[in-house]
Amino acid sequence: MANAAQVQRMSRLMIKTLRDDPADAETASHKLLVRAGYVRRSSAGIWTWLPLGKKVLENVSRVVREEMDAIGGQEVLLPALLPKEPYETSGRWEEYGDLLFRLKDRKGADYLLGPTHEEIFTLTVKDQCTSYKDLPVILYQIQIKYRDEARPRSGVLRGREFHMKDSYSFDTTDEGLAQSYALHREAYEKIFQRLGLDYRIVSAVSGAMGGSASEEFLAPASAGEDTFVDCPSCDYAANTEAVTVKVEPADGSAHGPLEELDTPDTPTIESLAEFLGVPASATLKNLLVKVDGEIVAVGVPGNREVDLGKLGEHLAPATVELVTAEDFVDRPDLVRGYVGPQGLAGKAFRYLADPRVAPGTAWVTGANKEGVHAKNVVCGRDFEVDEYLDVVVVEPGDPCPKCGTGLKIDRAIEIGHIFQLGRKYADAFELDVLGQNGKPARVTMGSYGIGVSRAVAALAEQTHDDKGLCWPREIAPADVHVVAAGKAKQTELALEIGDLLGDAGLRVLVDDRAGVSPGVKFTDAELLGVPTIVVAGRRAGEGVVEVKDRRTGEREELTVEEAVARLSA
Repeated sequence: MANAAQVQRMSRLMIKTLRDDPADAETASHKLLVRAGYVRRSSAGIWTWLPLGKKVLENVSRVVREEMDAIGGQEVLLPALLPKEPYETSGRWEEYGDLLFRLKDRKGADYLLGPTHEEIFTLTVKDQCTSYKDLPVILYQIQIKYRDEARPRSGVLRGREFHMKDSYSFDTTDEGLAQSYALHREAYEKIFQRLGLDYRIVSAVSGAMGGSASEEFLAPASAGEDTFVDCPSCDYAANTEAVTVKVEPADGSAHGPLEELDTPDTPTIESLAEFLGVPASATLKNLLVKVDGEIVAVGVPGNREVDLGKLGEHLAPATVELVTAEDFVDRPDLVRGYVGPQGLAGKAFRYLADPRVAPGTAWVTGANKEGVHAKNVVCGRDFEVDEYLDVVVVEPGDPCPKCGTGLKIDRAIEIGHIFQLGRKYADAFELDVLGQNGKPARVTMGSYGIGVSRAVAALAEQTHDDKGLCWPREIAPADVHVVAAGKAKQTELALEIGDLLGDAGLRVLVDDRAGVSPGVKFTDAELLGVPTIVVAGRRAGEGVVEVKDRRTGEREELTVEEAVARLSA
């Protein structure tokens, strides 16, 4: 008798496949995971993982767990319901804003549902580790996280509740942190290779997480919400928010004096360029934004757009929003459509600029008067830049900062992110241990995340075909899907071969459903995406079955003994 845990009969499996795509589904993973009966929507951004989906989710978790254990990680499980106070201490109670699920207990105390756990891990180590001899340590958990997404979409790719592996390293030195970071980076490469994901490691910005070094693991997919650049000539790759540009200062002395020009009815770059007969790239666009309520000007070449997401990442945790018409009321110094940096000095403005607005470059820009612009406005002579930030929307063909080749842009799904946090949270919670010299030593931290449920969706996006899901063997809900075409002899043979394969240690799904047509069973087998399909069909009476590779479509007729021997090997 085969191990019952290894053989699952579909006649006893809670599964309901669908022929049509869900009406609200836009991505392939959303459509197929629902149609194949892996997940069902409970409410916006909240999903129930059904039996086959839970198997896939657990298989991803198993791979993650094995590789984390291999680098010395110790698994814990922290609460998801967390007190407000630690997040007030770190500042993230306010920084997270509307993304936090907040609630009160019956006594009126404030709590949140954990979006990420740096604070609680820091306090755990503060409680448990007192000496340098207790470190280094790597702790991790695989747990549900909660973020109140404004627009949950794409099925389990962007939900309000999601499964995540988050780990944290604690070291006494920066060299130790670098080593822990390298261990995680290597472990992540092994994890994503084992899962069968096509991925890229790209430079990223740390944003609200803080810290120094930061890299993302991205799975290229058309359904991805991240964009990244890839250099075709060298190994440079980065999230578009982390792309940098190198511009050398120009000789500003070559330009004449600043000159004002009457330019009526030219409040836009397009109208100005047409009126003066100059390219948009010769003009300087000055975008006004509010950073935590303070008006800030951002200068970029007129032919480029400001990437507000990129700007927000650079200025995190501050809140960045565009100015509105009301912000110009009672502000005669702000002339809408005609703002120029040379007029902002002494007005308590911060002026940020893209590196392309380099010292010595000359521009046509607003003269801070209605219907008037100025030319020969030279950076460093007529205005100063308070801070340079890479803030323009990256375009295909922009030069690679490493070798100068034109960059390619692709879409991807973020499946992992690693940070060298440093001492941000250790400082906030005064996480010290007794050092080798007998004095307190401030601990330094790393933070490392993998989207477990996201990895399931990313695999569905990358590996599906026009028939359905097509799982890599490592994470498939079964190794073999045995289909009984329908007659009693065929069902008997299907169950027999299922038991033999189960005894051989394979995970087997047997479609023994009565009253279901062979056509529906074959369609479901393609939809469910198990790597190998065995059909007990027209030659079942001879003890012959058809073995099909789900990925390649290759078919072969074998006796039961041959099939069991082949698949067991």
